[in-house]
Amino acid sequence: MDKYILKIACDKNDVTFDNSFEDADVFLGLSVGGIVKPHHISKMKGKDPLIMALANPTPEIMPDEVNKVKPDAIMCTGRSDFPNQVNNVMAFPYIFRGSLDVRSRTINDEMKRGISIALAEIARKPLDNKLVSQLGNEFKFGKNYIIPNPFDPRLILELPVRVAEEAMASGAARLHIDIHKYKEELMKYSNPGTS
Repeated sequence: MDKYILKIACDKNDVTFDNSFEDADVFLGLSVGGIVKPHHISKMKGKDPLIMALANPTPEIMPDEVNKVKPDAIMCTGRSDFPNQVNNVMAFPYIFRGSLDVRSRTINDEMKRGISIALAEIARKPLDNKLVSQLGNEFKFGKNYIIPNPFDPRLILELPVRVAEEAMASGAARLHIDIHKYKEELMKYSNPGTS
């Protein structure tokens, strides 16, 4: 085991799949569909446990099964037909856009951390009235919206900018740009319904 695994490894000899859910706050699944059952989820402790069932196309447990035993659970899957889709489409196009626009030779940890923080900030920001009238209230922070929807038009305005800023601040950028002009340029891509 490397130093990262050692930080979270358990030194108990009697840990099984079934009892590993007892008092857990988080389930992170990257395995096989249908392996988790409702009785596993019911063993999780506290309010608002986080369940990331990321097997595709069938998650380790389906959201409706979780909702029956833990209605307060925050559920994420890798599927676009459920809320809180964990998908690289959220970050990669914008990481590439921001890094290419400042001619970065690398994508470093600062840029990745910056986009992660920006995603969290966007999910929490309320939509302005214009966007609510165009998109509805489904893009509202809560248990079904902790990860922005890939169609949230704010992503193109904020994520490449954050990447570009971090690239310039960390020395990865070969081109320094005016961020205000950059934001104005990105505005033409932010209007829903335009190409």
